[in-house]
Amino acid sequence: MPDSSPIVTLTILPGTTREGKPENFTEITIRPGDTISIVGPTGSGKTALINDIEVFAWGDTITRRKILVNGVPPPEDLVRDPAKKPIAMITQNTKCLADLTVQEFLAMHLRSRKMKDDSVITSAVDLANQFTGEKIVSSMRMSSLSGGQTRSLFIADAVLISDTPIILLDEVENAGIFKDRVIDILREKKKAIIFVTHDPYVALLTKKRIVMKCGAVENILTPKDEETEALARIAHMDADLMKLRERIRSGEILATLEVA
Repeated sequence: MPDSSPIVTLTILPGTTREGKPENFTEITIRPGDTISIVGPTGSGKTALINDIEVFAWGDTITRRKILVNGVPPPEDLVRDPAKKPIAMITQNTKCLADLTVQEFLAMHLRSRKMKDDSVITSAVDLANQFTGEKIVSSMRMSSLSGGQTRSLFIADAVLISDTPIILLDEVENAGIFKDRVIDILREKKKAIIFVTHDPYVALLTKKRIVMKCGAVENILTPKDEETEALARIAHMDADLMKLRERIRSGEILATLEVA
């Protein structure tokens, strides 16, 4: 994305609850490098919140929220021009139906972004392979990729080709990606990452949690050192579960739950 007007802040202004009452916050400000999780029960409004961010809502969605870019209403080109879109949203249902190879798909996106350096295609595939245990090669058909491969490729595409400063991930942790590796890379690249998640490990990895209830923001939490022990324990449990999943995938009978 052209960097003529870099995003320094993206601000969410409150809308209304499903009962029409004002939401219980003043504003939520997102900056490059921030990691935020959105948590809450099914149907609590998590996806509606990231949809508001993705479309730069201006009181014109059901929630009545508004989104500011650098403290002012977003310029029209950011809203309307796909080549300048500063936000990438990747969902668990993302699936490419085009009968293109990975190479052809990324090259097409490269052209739409008016980029000329096609070496970034190789870099994007290499980066995607850091997020998934199922190797992706450029000659594969997009329609044949698994859910984990597709999400991993789209995240790499968002980082290197779209180069968006804000990445929205809607419950992608169930697609078999390496969650901590994704977060580490996006932090290194100074991307703002916003996860919609039910995964306690992802929620504790992020620096801020937005708690949703009945279609509205219920609370905003910024835990500090008090969750360090819980995160360490959950990381260990998550690693054990990953090992057990791999044993099952490889055809083992789990006569024992030992994972060491």
